[in-house]
Amino acid sequence: MNNEPQIAKLEALVNQVIEGSEGLFLVEIRIKPTNNIKVFIDGDQGVSIERCVFVNRKLYKLIEEQELYTDGNFSLEVSSPGLDEPLKLTRQYQRNVGRNVEVTLIDGTKTEGILKELAEDHILVEETRGKNKKKETVSHTIPFNHIKTTKVQVIF
Repeated sequence: MNNEPQIAKLEALVNQVIEGSEGLFLVEIRIKPTNNIKVFIDGDQGVSIERCVFVNRKLYKLIEEQELYTDGNFSLEVSSPGLDEPLKLTRQYQRNVGRNVEVTLIDGTKTEGILKELAEDHILVEETRGKNKKKETVSHTIPFNHIKTTKVQVIF
């Protein structure tokens, strides 16, 4: 089922809702066959639960007013992308500079390290190999067009 026209309409509504919210941006919209709409928003300084609730309520009302689902048969979830979601936008990469990431390339190879830098067409990841006296730091310049996914890693 092609959800692209629905997603485009929803994107416009989400952007209308978050327009005045400084620093908030839309990351992704997913629609399941059961009309479960999942909206992922993020912010340059993060996004609070209260902001997600606010966006959910406003968006729900707009969806009903626009009669996107004439029978009213839909559910709506608005959240920030969790740690299990890969980074998708440049703004997300920028926000995570200095954090540990795992980058999976299109060919399947993985690189783990600290996201040191973001450029227009690539990222720089600094990987530490070995221990003690054999410890070395290797920098990897990874073009965006070689990246399959990038996920933030939590280190305890």
